[in-house]
Amino acid sequence: DCTTIAAGDILIGLESSGAHSNGYSLIRKVLENSGMKADTPWKATTIGEHLLEPTRIYVKPVLALIEQIPVKGIAHITGGGLAENLERVLPADVDASVDSSAWQRPEILQWLQEEGDIPESEMQRTFNCGIGMVLVVDKDQAEAACAILGDAGEKACIIGSIGDGNGSVHLQS
Repeated sequence: DCTTIAAGDILIGLESSGAHSNGYSLIRKVLENSGMKADTPWKATTIGEHLLEPTRIYVKPVLALIEQIPVKGIAHITGGGLAENLERVLPADVDASVDSSAWQRPEILQWLQEEGDIPESEMQRTFNCGIGMVLVVDKDQAEAACAILGDAGEKACIIGSIGDGNGSVHLQS
């Protein structure tokens, strides 16, 4: 029940495994314009393998968390990025402040931005930018939630907080 989200709550971000299933029209355009082929070596594999990294599924770790800690809101970060998807779970009387320096953007998304000369605003609107899911928990439960998620195999970190407002998301770097 997202109506329990209140000022002082904490946002926990779960690491994405890459682009997930978002932005592939843009990805294809960047790849084509770069002159690279999908089988071009990149890092330990190929650019294609990195671009087609399977979408991480969060069900089991999140269910394990919910069994131990009340989760006030869950936002799956899909097309529309952090701002649009997180906004959907916010009550009208609070805002979310997200600190994008709290996590590292995956190298493949950094490459896409640089190679495609994609403005930051477009990156944030199209891609998850490294966070595939956001959970809202009480501030007193945040550290325990991160530990539980870590024990379940997720890379989780505090990425922001909830404050008084009007249902908006503020991205800060």
